[in-house]
Formats: sequence, C-alpha cells, structure tokens
Amino acid sequence: MAKPDLKTYRERMDKSVAALKEEFNGLRTGRANAGLLDPVRVEAYGSAAPLNSVAAISVPEPRMISVSVWDKSMVGPVEKAIRAAGLGLNPIVDGTMLRIPVPPLTEERRKDLAKLAGRYTEQQKIAVRNVRRDANEDLKKAEKAGEISQDEQKKMEAEVQKDTDAAIKRIDEALRAKEVEIMQV
Repeated sequence: MAKPDLKTYRERMDKSVAALKEEFNGLRTGRANAGLLDPVRVEAYGSAAPLNSVAAISVPEPRMISVSVWDKSMVGPVEKAIRAAGLGLNPIVDGTMLRIPVPPLTEERRKDLAKLAGRYTEQQKIAVRNVRRDANEDLKKAEKAGEISQDEQKKMEAEVQKDTDAAIKRIDEALRAKEVEIMQV
C-alpha cells in the first residue's frame, strides 16, 4: 500500500460541491434560466436523451425560455417531456420552436424549493463526510502497514478534517445564496 495522497480526497470533496451547484441549477427561481431544463430527458430515436441534445435552449426574456428543436418530428416528444418533467412549465408550440413562459412562484412553492435545496445540501454534506471517512480509514491502514508514522497520520487526518470543514462551508454558502435567490420576489 502506497502513502495516501490527500489531493485525491480533496478533489472528491470539490466534486461534491460542484455536483451541488449543478443540482441547484435545476431548481426553479422566479427567473428563466436555461439550466432549468437540464433534468428534462426526451425519448429520442429509441433512447432517453438530454433535451439539449435534440434542441437549442435560450433565454430571450427574463420570464421566457425558448427551445428550438432541430428535427421537426421531435417537437411532440420534446413538448411531452417538458410537461412530464414536473417543473410546472407549459410549453407553447410554434412550428419547431417551443416558447415556455416561466410563471412567478407562489410563496408556498418558494418554501418547498428552499426545503428541496436543503435536502440536496444534506446529501452532498454526507458525500463529503464519506470522503473524510475513506481518507481516515486509508490513513489508518497506511500507518498499520508502516507506510507512514503515527505523527504523520495524525497530521494528515487534521488536514483531511480542515478540507472537510472547508468543503462543508462552501456547501453552506451555496445553500444560503440559493435560498436568497429562491425567496427573492
């Protein structure tokens, strides 16, 4: 067993933070955002494909998303997929173009979205803590195998804890920013 490399654990923690921000993009705020349609999968050519692989998505106005479908035969499936995605969006078909008005959020829906953001945050915090656990287990194994000294193990565990705290702090900051964005009328 080789000496554990803390950089790999740090990168895994960074990926958890990045994944959270990606999940937040799919959360609807009062404004139109092309990332809102990221979770939409379209039944295209025999398989479920992401919406952006069959159409161009743009935001021409603050409360409007425009989806330009490349293949005319895909307009129906795209419309159906957007309606079925559970985002509360109702596309208006205009040839190969779909206009999607983004309705303002109700206070209740804002609170639900804030709770959902909190759940996403908790999942990523658990992921970061799992990385910390893996790192500490690897450090203990390395110390038992004689790859590193006990002092080195303690020092590296402290560094892993510092990285964990930093990642969780970034996750909390991302949640606060998203909650402000969601609750903004």
